[in-house]
Amino acid sequence: MGKEEWQVPSFNLTEFKSKNNKYCVCIPVINEGTKIQKQLEKMRHLTNVIDIIILDGGSTDGSLDNNYLIEMDVRALLTKQDKGKLSAQLRMGFAYAIGEQYQGIITVDGNNKDSIENIPDFIQKLEDGYDFVQGSRYVPGGTEVNTPLSRKLAIKLMHAPFISFMAGYRYTDTTNGFRAHSTGMLLDQNLGLFRDVFETYELLGYLSVKVPKLGYRVVEIPVARSYPKGKVPTKISPLRGNWLLIKILLNLFFKKYDYNQNITMKNAIKEDI
Repeated sequence: MGKEEWQVPSFNLTEFKSKNNKYCVCIPVINEGTKIQKQLEKMRHLTNVIDIIILDGGSTDGSLDNNYLIEMDVRALLTKQDKGKLSAQLRMGFAYAIGEQYQGIITVDGNNKDSIENIPDFIQKLEDGYDFVQGSRYVPGGTEVNTPLSRKLAIKLMHAPFISFMAGYRYTDTTNGFRAHSTGMLLDQNLGLFRDVFETYELLGYLSVKVPKLGYRVVEIPVARSYPKGKVPTKISPLRGNWLLIKILLNLFFKKYDYNQNITMKNAIKEDI
């Protein structure tokens, strides 16, 4: 899949400073209020080793004020102007980071739940030659705090086993968006990463399955993820979220997202015509 075929959401770009490092961290966010601000305050001391890029899905809560982002030493703000949710934000961020010639891209949610102090560990794994680094609460050294029981059961009994089976690699924490990706892997034409089929959470599962099958080096490393006590705030209803999760897993199983299969199907249709 050549760059001329990439499907990338349209976005507004605000750059606050020039590129300073060979790795960047992309943070997808929408209306996270003080959570993203607290997270950026914790990340500011890491800008000597990594550039911070915000992937905004269209926040309206004022949490991403330009002056504040400058104070937090953020490199760039990308504001999506197109359809799609998480996977669309990631495609937008990956395309920008690749264009800026970063050698690797770390992703982490913008809700202040993740142990961003582990970012240097992801960088080290990229330096060691790994192409896909998955953060996990469930490997030795990992930590979970107040994980909702329903989510923990879904990960351990359904999502991780299913993804591991399809990938041929044993994962333990497959819904965790704290990850690192080598640029070379993301550019693999067999992935076909930049397609509109990746709109919500499809890209997370797709990469977990496809990357090891393509022969890239994969590793899980320990991280911490902490939920607040009491009711867990969410932007998606449990019923809709569970159905979406199941639908994505089924589509992965039937290879609905596979790039080569999509090409084959299109060619077959042309031949029939």
